[in-house]
Order: sequence, then C-alpha cells, then structure tokens
Amino acid sequence: MDSPFIYDRYVTGKNFIGKKEDATILGNLITHGENITIYAPPKSGKHSLIQQVLFNLRINGTRFSVGQTDLIPIRTVSDFLVTYGSTAIRTVASTPDEYSRIIANHLEGTHFIFDHIAFSDHGQVVSLNWDPDDNDLEKMLLLPFRIGKESRQHIIMILDEFQNLDKTEDGERVWKAMEKVIRENRPTDTPACSFILVGSQVNAMKSIFKDRRFFYRLVEHFPIREPESKVIAEHIVKGFLSGGKVVDRELILGVSSLLRNNMWYINHFSSICDYLTRGYITEPMLLESLGILLSIHEPRFKATMDDLTTFQVSLLRAIVDGKKKFSSADIIKEYGLNSSANVRRLKDALMKKEIVTFDDDDVPSIIDPLFEYWVRKYYFKIVI
Repeated sequence: MDSPFIYDRYVTGKNFIGKKEDATILGNLITHGENITIYAPPKSGKHSLIQQVLFNLRINGTRFSVGQTDLIPIRTVSDFLVTYGSTAIRTVASTPDEYSRIIANHLEGTHFIFDHIAFSDHGQVVSLNWDPDDNDLEKMLLLPFRIGKESRQHIIMILDEFQNLDKTEDGERVWKAMEKVIRENRPTDTPACSFILVGSQVNAMKSIFKDRRFFYRLVEHFPIREPESKVIAEHIVKGFLSGGKVVDRELILGVSSLLRNNMWYINHFSSICDYLTRGYITEPMLLESLGILLSIHEPRFKATMDDLTTFQVSLLRAIVDGKKKFSSADIIKEYGLNSSANVRRLKDALMKKEIVTFDDDDVPSIIDPLFEYWVRKYYFKIVI
C-alpha cells in the first residue's frame, strides 16, 4: 500500500494540503498570462503548488503547453540558450523535421541550427555554430512567444533554479534581454507565453528581484505560505489512522511547530514513525523518529558548519540566541564579532551560503528548520 506520507516527490490531489486557495489564485494569474516568480527554501512545496495548479487548469479545460527545465547545471549563457530553446521547441514538436522547421522559421538570421549529428548522438534539439550575440539572445528569448502565437496555445515556461543564471559569465545581460522581450510582448486577449521563475536559494533570488530590481513590474512574486498547523495535524492523524495507528494530535502539533510546518520534513518524519510502529504512537517513538531524521541530515549539517569561519559561527550563535542589533557595541563584544563593518561582511556571508535570511526589518531567521534545531541542540548544546 502506498504511504500516506509522501516526501520523495511533489504531491497533488488529496495529498496537496493547506494551499488550495493559493493554487486557485496562482492558476488565475497564469491563465491571464502573468509572469510569476516563486522562491522559497528547498522542499518548501514550490513544485507541488505548480503541479497542482497545472492539474487544475487541465481539469478546467484550459489549453496550454508546459516547457520545464532545470538550470542547476547551467554555467554559460550559451548553455542556457541551447537548453531554453530545446525546452521551448519540445512544447509543440516531437520529431527532427519539426525541430528543424521551427529553428529555420523562428530563429532565422541567428547562429542557432538543428544539427542532425548532435541530435542523433545526444538528443540535442538546438545547437550553436558560433558564440551567441545580442541578436541571438533576443530571438531565442522570443522563441516561445512566436511558437505560442503560431500554435495558438499558451506556452508556460518553467525555469527551475533561476538564480543559477548569476553563475554564468553574464547573467545580467540575459535578464535585461528577457525584460525587453516580456515588456514588448505583454498579453492581450490570449497570452502566447508566460514564465514561472523558480528558485530555492532565497537570498540569491531576493538579490535578483528585490535588491537589483530586475523584472520590476514585469514579474509577480508569489510567496509560498506555510500550511496551518491544525490542517497539517489533521492530515497526519488521518494518515496514521488509514494504517490502523493512533497518535495524539497535540504531539503532532508539537512536531509541526518544531519543523515550522515544513511538510517535507513532517512527511519524512511521519513516514519513519509509520515504519517503526504498529499501534499507538507514543512520545518516545516520536523522539526516536526525530533522532533518525536528524541522523539522515546530520552529515549535511556538519558540512555546513565546517564551511563557516569562527566569526561566522559567532554571528550564527548570536542569531540562535535571538539577538537582532548585531552592530551594537555590547553584542560585538559579547560574541567577539570584531567591528560593525565585520558584522556586515558576516551577514553577507551567511546569506550567500543560504543559511540565514533577513526580512524587510532586518530581522534574521535560519532558513532550514531542522538545521536550526540541530545547531541549537547539538552544535551549540543549548538546553531546549
């Protein structure tokens, strides 16, 4: 029997809980051709939300095609353009002749070609025969709009780990060209193409969309909200009941609070409990399951701490202790932070390593809830 606690893939339908209203709102935005950015920590439910939205749109009879690609391996602008173009073309085509026709018709006057050998050997739909210039860049970014108009359907381009374009030699050049293409192709009655720009590095995505203000008023930020604790508890309790097991709702609420309502961690934790028990789930069983969950992730947490300097560890300790005014003389002295200028450098370092993020009021929070618990209890050995 399938486990009611899914953590190894995105979820939809009955397993998609606590965000049904968000799915409706996001679906309306996409239907009207709005461009969306979604950024939240890894395993926060970004792709479950997107897939539930696409599922809802299909059920409602909306006509669209999806092109989805992961930018994690992208390190050059050329790699991005080839990947982007291949993804766009595959939304409406499936044969070499169709690929060749689309490239000839819509990428005319560029350095993009359909290379039969590259396709035969590597399945590569788009190839470059020269370094891409500005004309190549703009025409490639325009490609899904032209394909959408020709096919008379809405092309939804989902670009995962969008912040990785900053690791190329000229990501800002790509974003400026993309801004121009989006601005000049705003939807009228029927959208030809819209983007969902997804990122799991919160601070890197904030840098793009908030600090450097790329895509200002062109892309709508859609926040990932936590499910309510009571909704999570009901889901977990029902999951255990389906297997003939009973758990105290208050204990599950405690777990949800500890893991800050992160459904990936909660489902993983509950799955461990499910395998350990046959009847009534007691508090010691929950603690044993938490220990197993920690043991799985501890190597990653240790590697994170090993990568920090002594000063960075000191600032992290101040954050764990609930401090906020890190540049004040007493905090600098208490935690050995050296100077206010050093504090700024330390904050930037922890943000670049995606350990900590700061809100608009400069209040810090540790991004990963299980890491926060581990670093508090096992690294700093603070009594909880």
